[in-house]
Amino acid sequence: MATVIATKYEADVDQKSGFRTYLPRIILVLVLLVGGYFGYNAYVHGQQYESTDNAQIEGNSAPVLARVAGYVKSVNVDDYANVKQGQPLVTIDPQEYDVALAQVEADYQQSLADLATARADLQNAQAQARNVAQNTRVAQSNAQVQAARRDKAQADLKRDQNLYQAQSLTQKQLEDSRNTADVQARQYAANEEQIGLARTSQGVAQSGIARAQANIQKVEAVLKVKQAAIDNAKLRVGYARLTAPINGKIGRKNVVVGQYVQPGQNLLTIVADSTFWVVANFKETQLEKIKVGQAVNVNLDAYPDLGIKGRVASLSEATGSRFALLPADNASGNFVKITQRVPVKIEILNPEKYKDQLRAGLSVDAEIRVAN
Repeated sequence: MATVIATKYEADVDQKSGFRTYLPRIILVLVLLVGGYFGYNAYVHGQQYESTDNAQIEGNSAPVLARVAGYVKSVNVDDYANVKQGQPLVTIDPQEYDVALAQVEADYQQSLADLATARADLQNAQAQARNVAQNTRVAQSNAQVQAARRDKAQADLKRDQNLYQAQSLTQKQLEDSRNTADVQARQYAANEEQIGLARTSQGVAQSGIARAQANIQKVEAVLKVKQAAIDNAKLRVGYARLTAPINGKIGRKNVVVGQYVQPGQNLLTIVADSTFWVVANFKETQLEKIKVGQAVNVNLDAYPDLGIKGRVASLSEATGSRFALLPADNASGNFVKITQRVPVKIEILNPEKYKDQLRAGLSVDAEIRVAN
């Protein structure tokens, strides 16, 4: 009995010893099979996809800049608040700009009064010119009448001289005729002087009209300048009240009540919450198979299970290094070849579904399906 038990024990020991001998080989085969399976899948995946983790969410943003200097009177928005286009955000104390507007408006009203005075002067000058023209016509008519009288008196004098020579007229009658002719000639000369004076007055009146018209043009030019000053003052008053240029969410606020701001100073930044896309920087060695319109899987680091879908919208015409502050100069003599990256814009499909998760600047992994 003991011999049988011993024999059975030795058989079990030999069986276990043989299993232990083949166990490492079995494990190695399993590891090779599993590794081969995953390696094959990785190879197939690599042939179908181009991927990168050098990618992030991009979005539109609009800075709210101060356009006039002054102390901040009120801030009507909180950090990271949603805003609508046209919503009041910041008010800069507009008192000095209101005063400036009132001053230029007063100057404009004064110029309007000057224009009314200039137009009244023009009307007076035109009325005076009409009176002078009428007086000139009257003087010319009188001169014509007096010329006729003068000619008649001279004809009468010649006739009386002939009669006197024929002793048909007395000396007194001849002298009376000569005196009448002389009086008529002097009267005609006086009328001619009146015509000259009237013409001189007419020239003075025309000069007055021209001067009044020039004054009107001058005042009208001043009015245009002052109207421009009013428009500028109104703009500055409007610039003191800042509103949201777009719909979105406050991304950064750098303003508090009582702060003194300068023109061009960034007070707020609004990030549009309706438009997002992905910019993925692929290596230049990956570009051969990437085409516009290919499907893309986008995985956010913040939300790895979200499963966002997209499509290739466009590829940059230059590498990212070309837009650097100090681009690389490979002609310097110390050339080191570095694999460049090219930005690829990826359009997110149905972005409204992920409105609450998408944030500009979030890191993502992007996989472009380059083969079916």
